[in-house]
Amino acid sequence: MVKKKKTYLDYVFTLYSAMQEDNLGHIYRGKFTQEITDGILSLTETNLQKEEESPKIKKRVYAIMVECLQNITRHQDDISDSSPENYGLFVIQKQESKYFITTGNLIENQNIANIKNLIQKINSLEKEELKEYYKKVLIEGSLSSKGGAGLGLIDMARKSGNKLRYEFKPIANKFSYFYLHTIPSLPDLEETIASGEDSLENIMKIHNVLNDENILLVFNGIFNQESMINLLSTIQGQMSGSETLKKKVFYIIVEMLQNIVKHADKRKEDFSGSPGLFFISEKQNQYIITTGNYILNNKIESLKNNIEKINNLSKPELEKYYNDLLLDFEKEGDSKKTGLGIIDIRIKSGNKIIYSFDKIDNQFSFFTLQTDIVI
Repeated sequence: MVKKKKTYLDYVFTLYSAMQEDNLGHIYRGKFTQEITDGILSLTETNLQKEEESPKIKKRVYAIMVECLQNITRHQDDISDSSPENYGLFVIQKQESKYFITTGNLIENQNIANIKNLIQKINSLEKEELKEYYKKVLIEGSLSSKGGAGLGLIDMARKSGNKLRYEFKPIANKFSYFYLHTIPSLPDLEETIASGEDSLENIMKIHNVLNDENILLVFNGIFNQESMINLLSTIQGQMSGSETLKKKVFYIIVEMLQNIVKHADKRKEDFSGSPGLFFISEKQNQYIITTGNYILNNKIESLKNNIEKINNLSKPELEKYYNDLLLDFEKEGDSKKTGLGIIDIRIKSGNKIIYSFDKIDNQFSFFTLQTDIVI
């Protein structure tokens, strides 16, 4: 019997499908520090290398990302309310030849009119006019109390070559959530702006799910050793709690990511890694760690039986089972390694493994694996 928390796991495959449909690469939601920003930039740089984009596109996307991340950091410093629903947001996605970078942050309602007016002015200017306006603001330094916030928006528009998209979502009497949608590149402006509108709307819907489940970071894409290292550095910067807790959480995350890197089945032959989904959330004094990846249907029964067996063992029985499997030299290959990894997750977390299988077609299903750790 598949042990599936219907109230929690049902949305995982839905989230994955929504991210696949919009080709959302990774999402970070939380407090932005220099360490976290560096991790996000490294992760994106690795993915851009895998996409084999032209140096010009890579440089443009990277430059706009830096401005976007700095923009979030500036705004978060102005807001004293740091409750989870007010966390900053960063999203990068690619649809065909189009990249979209979306950021979100809390702002005071009294600043909305100024931001709207600034973006409308920026969007009304042509390339050369933007260049001159940037120089003017740089010299006069009169756009905002921090100066750079206004310059950053102008620079994003200059570097992208496209209009800035934005939305304000009311949060309370004093605050609203500001979404900024930037499109680096592309020749067909009319088509790009139209698809950008749909894209921003979908991201706002996904953001609601992230807030509801207090999901801190989501990565959807190709998992390999390089992307895993960059992802881990971003997660390490986000975690709170004692060093002992951090080490435990980190160890379990490594095991779950390794499970995707080494054992996920591929639906295409040209992947330079294994496609999958990872996210970490914080809820009811727990870190909840979730991974999802493709699995061949003919592997489901044995994997399900193995997880059920592991879930039903006591701690001493688990440790004995782990040692027996480790020393079973006649049993080699992926099934042995997967079994050891799942036992290790079960032992380190102290909780049962939660899982589900969502059938995709006659060959593949989507395997969701989840565990939680008390904070």
